[in-house]
Amino acid sequence: MSDEKAARLAAIRAAKAAEQAPDLAPVEGAAPANNDEKSARPATVRATKAAAQAPALPPIRAVADYDLDSLPPMPLQTMLLTLMAVGVGVFAAVVALPTWLPGLSASLLGSEPKAYWYLSRSSAMVSYALLWLSMVFGLLMTSRVARAWPGGPVTFDLHQHASLLGLAFALFHALILMGDGYVQSTLQQVLVPFAYKGYNPTWVGLGQVGIYVMTIISLSFYVKGQIGRTAWKLIHILSFAMFALALVHGVWSGTDSGLSWIKGFYWFTGGSVIFLTVFRILMSFAHRKRQVPANGQLQGAK
Repeated sequence: MSDEKAARLAAIRAAKAAEQAPDLAPVEGAAPANNDEKSARPATVRATKAAAQAPALPPIRAVADYDLDSLPPMPLQTMLLTLMAVGVGVFAAVVALPTWLPGLSASLLGSEPKAYWYLSRSSAMVSYALLWLSMVFGLLMTSRVARAWPGGPVTFDLHQHASLLGLAFALFHALILMGDGYVQSTLQQVLVPFAYKGYNPTWVGLGQVGIYVMTIISLSFYVKGQIGRTAWKLIHILSFAMFALALVHGVWSGTDSGLSWIKGFYWFTGGSVIFLTVFRILMSFAHRKRQVPANGQLQGAK
């Protein structure tokens, strides 16, 4: 338990003890106090001193906001292992699978290679879906719905894990194209935004920028204590730009964006993020109006 919580509990207990204790002030002409009153006097004195010595406490924030601020991020080792798995997956797709499954060689190494293209397309959709889930969990994290189920801490973990897995699939989506002999992407073209000139360079470049923004946001969980809560929140605002870049990249450069169910998925995910963002802003304004300032009077009360 932190010092702030311990002080708050001590002040609450002291105040309750003072309210429940009998009035022990001497009254002129009254009968001497009995033994019960005498035994209660030391407890009352101690409670009064504890209440007087308790440090002044800041205004109480929303429970969900307070608890989520103290939640630890995913272990750094887990994040590094997940990113290493991306490299292993790329190696397996480029080297191991053709050896283990010779029937795949025609697709992987033939005159019209398709397997790498299929892997890139499928991993792109998975990455986008995880990114959308991360946005949804992040916007619902402090709402009453999330506190009721599955709970604020669980929602925070889902938000962070979805973000990390989305980053991993996004990296796989980009790196796997180096094995495609038709696209012929180099490592420089994959890593440098707008360096690729073969296919929709502008929209592909925006997707590359989105991956770097996603990386910054994911790593910000581990430097929150060094940069401060305000700076961390400002970095997290970039999540909206990252989602917009991913959506634009998918719509304008995605091979499957012309399919009706893909269009419906883009409309649903984009619309739901906009709806939850507006809902979060409105709930934030309503919460500020209900907050009790230090003087104990409701804001806006006459």
